[in-house]
Amino acid sequence: MTSLNRRHLLAAGAAALASPALAQQQGHEHHGPQYERLSQPGRIEKPPLAATQNVFDSPAPKAATPGRWSAKAPLPLPRSEMAWATAFEDKMHVVGGYGEQRTDRAYHHVYDGKADKWNDGAPLPQGANHVGVAFLDGKLFAIGGFLEQNRKPHPRCFTYDPKADRWADIAPLPRPAGSTAVVGLGGVLHVIGGAIGETTETKRSIDWHLVYDPKADRWSERRPMPTARDHTGTLAIGSLIHVIGGRVDSFHTNSNLHHSYDPAADKWTMRTPMPTGRSGHGAVLYRDKVFVMGGEGTNRVFGQMEAYDPKSDGWEQYAPMLTPRHGLGAALVGDAVHVAGGGPVMGGGVQSAVHEAFSLG
Repeated sequence: MTSLNRRHLLAAGAAALASPALAQQQGHEHHGPQYERLSQPGRIEKPPLAATQNVFDSPAPKAATPGRWSAKAPLPLPRSEMAWATAFEDKMHVVGGYGEQRTDRAYHHVYDGKADKWNDGAPLPQGANHVGVAFLDGKLFAIGGFLEQNRKPHPRCFTYDPKADRWADIAPLPRPAGSTAVVGLGGVLHVIGGAIGETTETKRSIDWHLVYDPKADRWSERRPMPTARDHTGTLAIGSLIHVIGGRVDSFHTNSNLHHSYDPAADKWTMRTPMPTGRSGHGAVLYRDKVFVMGGEGTNRVFGQMEAYDPKSDGWEQYAPMLTPRHGLGAALVGDAVHVAGGGPVMGGGVQSAVHEAFSLG
């Protein structure tokens, strides 16, 4: 029986806040094995390969207050490559992705920050991985995604009403795409970049910039992103949209590029690049700074937590993740950045249920 057929109310015991260095050496409290392979069922311990691929060093200057990580209630089951998460009213929503030996799951797990527990939401109408998600005016939107492992995108799009726990179809993408970045701003959804391709050999990044108007249920186009890429960290800061990092066709050619987009002028501007080029990372606006964590590269899974200050157009490094991961779900819940699931080793071969939170205290 899968998580979609039962209710999960998992609560984590209180975990003492520990320094990142101590946590990396000694581990931290967890609830049994939190990993599973895509190729075979059954929980496993953290793969030894993860230790050889973990990277924690950042070239950015250290912040005066590094912050701290703590363990939270694990996901109901190991998952990865949902690509992102989004939050509304102190609840984090994680949809789609890999899990239980498939890459087209319709999972919808909802984390209640006040209770530190997970519940099942109504499943996605179309199971997929690398689904673009964002909240706009109290509704959750799910855009596109891949039907197979990081390939074969579909165009279907949906909106979810948290009060009714129900999904509904909306106008599909003009062209199928997966691993897009989605931002709700000014009453519309901006869908930026992503990837297309029916096979691994034909997969490539795109520079598309589409806008969805919920009132008209209609798509239109805006000025394309300056450099085509996918698996980016993208979010709104005030009236601007920032697109940070990502990959150009493959994680072997990751980017540290950082652009902002002004919807009023339909204009892109170069910003200070991210110190660590990566893709499949999280990006969360927290206390007026963009905190970027996780991601992958060639034989690398990043633990760096780097933050961008839009006032100074500069970067600093903060306490690194306890458990480096990529293809994770990251969102702001309450006064902490929550990071759930993701792959502990390069590629999609292993999923995790690990859930940790970062706070400046």
